[in-house]
Amino acid sequence: MDKSLKSILWNQCGAAIDTLENAILECPEQLWGDRSQQPEYWYIAYHTLFWLDFYFSDSHEGFTPPAPFTLCEMDPAGLLPEKVYSKAELLDYLQHGRRKARAAIENLTFEKSLKNFKFGSTDLSYLELIPYNMRHVQHHAAQLNLILRQKTNSAPRWVFRAKNHNQ
Repeated sequence: MDKSLKSILWNQCGAAIDTLENAILECPEQLWGDRSQQPEYWYIAYHTLFWLDFYFSDSHEGFTPPAPFTLCEMDPAGLLPEKVYSKAELLDYLQHGRRKARAAIENLTFEKSLKNFKFGSTDLSYLELIPYNMRHVQHHAAQLNLILRQKTNSAPRWVFRAKNHNQ
């Protein structure tokens, strides 16, 4: 697979992840765990990170998120996790997702790009799954930024391309 294409994919996917990270970092503590806020801020961040991790997995079979996270996000009843995950826990999960996304893009081959990824209603080639995942991250990062703007009259700035992370 062409290095230029991989670089473009990472720069934009990484920018979406950086946008999400900025929204997590900017959230004031009183808003983070506010159980009356619907949707709950922390949960939007968790949901986004869970699916980022899942969609950058080679297969849905055998997928397990890192501790302390569970597969409850896949529960068809839509139940929230039992506890509010802390910013530190979700920032660690974000780093996990960033490393996994970067490695998946760097290791992408032409053959793998054509491989099918099917889970539930998702049925895409692995190559199409990358921008799909990126759009999902950006969608929820924008949702978090809107909540921040409404609640604090401030929100993080636009991220043009992925920051240089030494990870």
